[in-house]
Amino acid sequence: METISFNDFLKIELRVGRIISASVFKEARKPAYILHVDFGAELGIKKSSAQITALYQPDELVGKWVVAVVNFPPKQVGPLMSECLVTGFHNEHGEVALCVPDRPVPLGAKLL
Repeated sequence: METISFNDFLKIELRVGRIISASVFKEARKPAYILHVDFGAELGIKKSSAQITALYQPDELVGKWVVAVVNFPPKQVGPLMSECLVTGFHNEHGEVALCVPDRPVPLGAKLL
């Protein structure tokens, strides 16, 4: 594990958002969804590609809260320009479970 400084950590913008739409990313090399995530008035809506198809269906993702990195540069993923990185954890089978807040917080709230 690489050690970073606390100041390095502070550079990462981890924000809370709510998924407003999710659809199958047909052009992806690995099974994935295209997510549109609302981060509130300051950041708006951002798109992301997420390889979370093993544990989630598109219809159950709508309305779900997520934690995402919002200050990476946009990344071209096939035909999609991904604007944020939705976070999650691999379970014992290698499937991704989303990282979510366990209590209500404002859209766009920054992880401290």
